[in-house]
Amino acid sequence: MQTGETNNTWRQFPKVELHRHLEGSFHLETLFTIAQKNKLDVPRDFPGFKKAFQFPKDSVPDFHLFLSKFKQNWYRSLDDIYTLAYESVKAIKNDGLFYVELRFNPESFSIFNNFDRSEVTSLVIEAGNRAAAEAGLRIRYLITFNRGQCGEDYFISLYKKIAGLGKKEIVGIDLAGDEVNYPIKLFPKFFSIVKNDGLYKATIHAGEVTPASEIWEAIKLHAARIGHGTASVNDAELQKCLKENSIALEQCITSNYQTGSWPDETTHPINTLYRLGVPVTLNSDDPTIQDTDLSDDYAKAEKHFAFTLNDFVSLNLTAIQSTFVPDSEKEALQNDYLQAVGDFKDTAPPHQTSFT
Repeated sequence: MQTGETNNTWRQFPKVELHRHLEGSFHLETLFTIAQKNKLDVPRDFPGFKKAFQFPKDSVPDFHLFLSKFKQNWYRSLDDIYTLAYESVKAIKNDGLFYVELRFNPESFSIFNNFDRSEVTSLVIEAGNRAAAEAGLRIRYLITFNRGQCGEDYFISLYKKIAGLGKKEIVGIDLAGDEVNYPIKLFPKFFSIVKNDGLYKATIHAGEVTPASEIWEAIKLHAARIGHGTASVNDAELQKCLKENSIALEQCITSNYQTGSWPDETTHPINTLYRLGVPVTLNSDDPTIQDTDLSDDYAKAEKHFAFTLNDFVSLNLTAIQSTFVPDSEKEALQNDYLQAVGDFKDTAPPHQTSFT
């Protein structure tokens, strides 16, 4: 199949995604409208805005350029946040998602205006739930804590506020941010409280731009999943631990290329780790920033690693078993997913499933 044809196939394929940041998945046209309304210092034409906001597809890996695309001053009202969250979640369905655990950082939405973090959290979930219901998307949420943004005591305070909301749609927490200068070992009390409360499971960004030792640290702090975890390809003992404890890696081919954490997409560790039986999942990370989508990563995995339709189904079943929903819900979620895959096979043109 040609590249464009392949990508279109994967946009129709039902996908489960565990690692997608709302702040990197904004609906670009809506963001442009909000930026113009708020008279921000951005290009006044949409093509220029798009170019300024997104990582250039023809660029070499550039971590600092990638990070420069994330801004926290878009909003001037809670309505801005609601509108952007609603339109962004609704657009996610266009990527063929069946289920998503969408993560967001209340601090990033609040800090410029000092909005109430609990109110912002509730607002994003309200908007996301409405959009997901209208689009036919199954959604749950992870709350991101950025280790370079706030200290451990603040994390604990914010966590307690969010836990106090009693939002059943929140199923986990995520530790993100600068792995190098803010190692996981700085947050033992925070993760101890999370574990003892038993309200949420945790995923931790680790081993993306740091060695496998940081993944071991994440496991010590009871991480149920690992964000990225590309360094695990270099540690056979770690791979064994991940398999034995069913700790899935949330891997992101395009993102890892653009940030330079794995600058050769053709050798991305997801292929080796999957073949070794390590639980891996395929995710987009920040698709709007990356000027891409999850379907593009599926097409790359097919092209570079000869992944078949059956391989992708297997990856998604691993993702379902690695979701943070209660175990009692996973069987029904899996059955519904397999039904969706069956519908895809029944309706897709024969040549689009011929590589199985």
